[in-house]
Amino acid sequence: MQRFDMRRQRLVALALLGLVLLNPPLLNTQAGGSGLAAYLYLFGVWAVLIALAAWIIEAHKA
Repeated sequence: MQRFDMRRQRLVALALLGLVLLNPPLLNTQAGGSGLAAYLYLFGVWAVLIALAAWIIEAHKA
């Protein structure tokens, strides 16, 4: 039961981190002068969040 609670806490923390990293004011500051940098930041953060979520779920299955 504790393993399930720890996984839930980590996933909630990851969701909150995603909200902070993908909020519009931070996205506007990351855009700077180039649109390419904004897209790289957006999809980079998105990919890292998905990878971390998969890692949290898979690590706690065993």
